[in-house]
Amino acid sequence: MVTSFPARSARPRGRLRLLLASGAAALALAAGSVVPGNPVGGAAQEAHAAGSGTSTLTVAVAQSVDSLSPFLAQRLVSTSVSRLMYDFLTNYDAKDNHTVPGLATEWESSPDKLTWTYTIRSDSTWSDGRRATAEDAAWTLNTMMTDEGAATSNGSFVGNFEKVTAPSPDKLVVQLKQPQATMTALDVPIVPKHVWEKVSDFSTFNNDTQFPIVGNGPFVLTDYKVDSYVKLKANKDFWRGAPKFDELVFRYYKDQDAAVAALRKGEVSFVAGSPSLTPAQAASLRSADNIKVNDAPGRRFYAVAVNPGARTKGGEKFGDGHPALKDRKVRQALFMAVDRSAVVDKVFQGHAVEGEGYIPPRFDSYFWKPSDGQKLAYDPAKAGALLDEAGYKKNSSGKRAGKDGKPLDFRILCHATDPNDKAVGKYLQEWWGDLGIGLKVDCRDNVSDPWYAGEYDLAFDGWSVNPDPDFVMSIHTCAALPAKAKETAATDNFICDKPYDELYAKQLAEYDPAKRAVLVKRMESRLYDLGYMNVMAYPNAVEAYRTDQIASLTTMPSDAGNIYGQDGYWSWWSATPAAGASGGSSGGGSTGVLIGVGVAVVVLAGGGLLFAMRRRSTAEDRE
Repeated sequence: MVTSFPARSARPRGRLRLLLASGAAALALAAGSVVPGNPVGGAAQEAHAAGSGTSTLTVAVAQSVDSLSPFLAQRLVSTSVSRLMYDFLTNYDAKDNHTVPGLATEWESSPDKLTWTYTIRSDSTWSDGRRATAEDAAWTLNTMMTDEGAATSNGSFVGNFEKVTAPSPDKLVVQLKQPQATMTALDVPIVPKHVWEKVSDFSTFNNDTQFPIVGNGPFVLTDYKVDSYVKLKANKDFWRGAPKFDELVFRYYKDQDAAVAALRKGEVSFVAGSPSLTPAQAASLRSADNIKVNDAPGRRFYAVAVNPGARTKGGEKFGDGHPALKDRKVRQALFMAVDRSAVVDKVFQGHAVEGEGYIPPRFDSYFWKPSDGQKLAYDPAKAGALLDEAGYKKNSSGKRAGKDGKPLDFRILCHATDPNDKAVGKYLQEWWGDLGIGLKVDCRDNVSDPWYAGEYDLAFDGWSVNPDPDFVMSIHTCAALPAKAKETAATDNFICDKPYDELYAKQLAEYDPAKRAVLVKRMESRLYDLGYMNVMAYPNAVEAYRTDQIASLTTMPSDAGNIYGQDGYWSWWSATPAAGASGGSSGGGSTGVLIGVGVAVVVLAGGGLLFAMRRRSTAEDRE
């Protein structure tokens, strides 16, 4: 799922937290809560290694897991794993994104659209043998409604819920406070009540200390090592049919070149990149034996975001964002000094489309373009004039300075693992330098800490967009702001604009698709005019796999779409092993030995503990 915590304009948001993942921290968590998983030790801890007659599909990913709890998971890799572990009420069709049955076989609303009734299928079972029922769904949704920790990732979906009940094993009834257009697009993993009701603290339980983990999706998670791998086995009892690969492994590579090298050697079956392969990597793989490169329109946007001034919902200001960026003229001047066509041609080398509105053209119903008179086109001269009007004129040294005489210098947060950030950063230094503005490109492995502390001026940003755009629009509402200073929250960049919020509330309550699309486009227009988000490009999904290990799989959309990070589980569920293929190494075993050249472990000096930090990974964040 790529929208994980779609929030509503007046809904409470859950808080994101740092999650202790292993070492003494894991022991502390285990002592304080019950672990969803097989209650029996021994065999539950055994690795499901690839062996004779076992087919394994190994996926190289450039992003580490933030949490295996579906209540906490935010990163694309984590939410992708959640889709494989747990069923949702509905799903999206791989061909054209229309809603199809999931755990629910059918659904209907009352005439006033305030009551929704879902029929829960009778042929879905949890991996421990129990039937999945409406009671599991009701418990999941009610827990998110009443527990702030459980609402961290997807709480905004239920913020408008009045009451959720399960009058029978096959009937789920949701009563709303007001109409909600996302009722067939609730990207919420349904968990087994009999397992999860034993958890004492949803805000800290990471779901990663005892295996296998009970689920009802196409795969069952059997093993996990922080910053190394996630292992899953095929669920032979999955109601839609068992996956064709026996085992699926997500292996983490901090170094993208190492992941590509592993694909060449046959050590992995598939590589997605961070979030895509570079043009040079893709070109080199096209000529390699037994490797196919998939290059298709993506579902992501790539942008520069502005910190307009970090603040809480209550209005408390914090952080050290540059005050000049509170001026719309300054923000717009910066964006008018960005040559988007050069970014597409020189950085993405044509494997992208020039950015305009907030939603990629792949979702044509919601795709928006600024009018000719509205567009902030590349025009350094006009950008300079705007800065003059804002009071930042060039001094004798050619530097822009304010009335206080201080030079106009900015910092931009950069993801150290994303080569695009570094490349675009150099262009920004050149383009903005010509305007008389200094820029420090601050590349970090962990951008979460400064981001949520509001200690940045600008940042490279990017999100995967779902067929329903609610989530990516919600992260700019006032309701998404943190409750407390420097606390993790659903907000993307501390944006809070009442006219935008009003439009957001209207689109959420609008059931007519055409009318709702008009409202979403008005929201995009408002966001564009405010100058907080400069969408530079819509990158292609550039990824590759070994044809001697994978005979076939499904893209989304099926005609020309992505394989990794889909709005569903179609690619890995449908993947067919090539004849005689072993599918690469299994990615690790119960001994915990790290696998692969690119595998990285985060060690915190001072304690020696391994921490799965809830890092902000906007270069390849949520779906």
